[in-house]
Amino acid sequence: MEILPAIDLRGGQCVRLRQGDYAQETVFSNDPGEMARRWADGGATRLHLVDLDGAKAGRPVNVDAIRAIVGAVSIPCELGGGLRDEASIRLMLDDIGVERAIIGTQALKQPEWFRDMTRLFPGRIALGLDAREGMVATAGWLDVSQTSAIDLARQFVGLDVAAVIYTNIANDGMMQGVDEATIRDMLALADLGLPVIASGGVTTLADVERLTEVSRQQPKLVGAIIGRALYEGTINVADAVRVAQG
Repeated sequence: MEILPAIDLRGGQCVRLRQGDYAQETVFSNDPGEMARRWADGGATRLHLVDLDGAKAGRPVNVDAIRAIVGAVSIPCELGGGLRDEASIRLMLDDIGVERAIIGTQALKQPEWFRDMTRLFPGRIALGLDAREGMVATAGWLDVSQTSAIDLARQFVGLDVAAVIYTNIANDGMMQGVDEATIRDMLALADLGLPVIASGGVTTLADVERLTEVSRQQPKLVGAIIGRALYEGTINVADAVRVAQG
């Protein structure tokens, strides 16, 4: 199982939100490139980037910061937030050099367009499933739909999707651990044959151990994103990587 440190960008800075609430923001660094190097030096093999301003605006905003991160490290980066047209995806994948584009809002609103993008960029489009009580949330988590995460994912079975990144919003940034209900949801997604990356709530090494145990039973659980816990020091990247690699 792969460990992906998260770098959330707002106003060009590295921040963390609680439950996706833009009013509950903590700034951790004003140097995204340096932060990326720190996680790469700790043994991370991939970084998870989120353009929080982009998610709200519906287009990439923190472009300079993203470019600085990609230029600072030799490991691949995936990015979500505001990627809602082909031009934005091309900017990230072809121009800046991001390895994977994460699509959330448009996958719900325009599923046929999402299918087209997976054909145009095979293996480089990830589905971002952000859920509140099992229902998909979009537009930087500002809107909650009436579509369940499982039902949305089921529409894309058989496509060359790089990964499904599943976030339980209730857990995100709360430092309360990964609950068993979230694990059940992730297993249901993995049982569809989709590679799943866990996101939200990873707080201690015990959470990493639990997810690693689950991934041994269901190899389609391929990764875990860790955010606030790394910044607040309750998890060390090197320790998390060691546990996840068994």
